[in-house]
Amino acid sequence: MNPQAHSPQPTSASPAPVQGGPVRPMAVVFVALSLITGLLYPGVITGIAKAVFPHQAAGSLIENKGKIMGSELIGQPFSDPKYFWGRLSATAPMPFNASASAGSNLGPGNPAQADAARARIEALRAAEPDNQAPVPVDLVTASGSGLDPHISPAAAEYQAARVA
Repeated sequence: MNPQAHSPQPTSASPAPVQGGPVRPMAVVFVALSLITGLLYPGVITGIAKAVFPHQAAGSLIENKGKIMGSELIGQPFSDPKYFWGRLSATAPMPFNASASAGSNLGPGNPAQADAARARIEALRAAEPDNQAPVPVDLVTASGSGLDPHISPAAAEYQAARVA
C-alpha cells in the first residue's frame, strides 16, 4: 500500500498560510484607508465645495476695500455703543479666537459664571440706563463654541434704541 495515497489531502476550507502572518494585510488595509479617508475623500469634497460654494468654502470672509476684516461665521468683540453687541466669547487668550473654539465649561451653578453674567448685565445697563427691559439670555452667556456671531431678535430689539 502506498502511504501517500491514504494521507489526508488539504481541504479548501483550511486557509492557506499567509506570508508574514496577518500583519501585512492589516498594514495594506490601514494604508489604503488612510489614503482614501485622509487624502482622497477630503480632497474631492473640498474641490466640490470650492466649485459649488466658493465663498463659504473659503471661510465666508468679509472684505472691505480688499482687506479681510473677519468672517461671517465668527463673532467680533464690539464694545462701542453704536454697534450691536453679540454674545460673549469663551475663548482665550482673546475673544473670538477661532483657534481656541470651546465653551467656558462653567455650569449654571458656578460662581464665576454668575459673576460674568452680572458683570455683563451691569455693562448693558450702564450703556442704556433708560432701558428697563429684561436682558436677553444670549447677551449674558457665551455660545457653545464661544464664536457665535448671531444674536436673537430679542437681543437686537433690546439694543435697537441704543444703536439707532
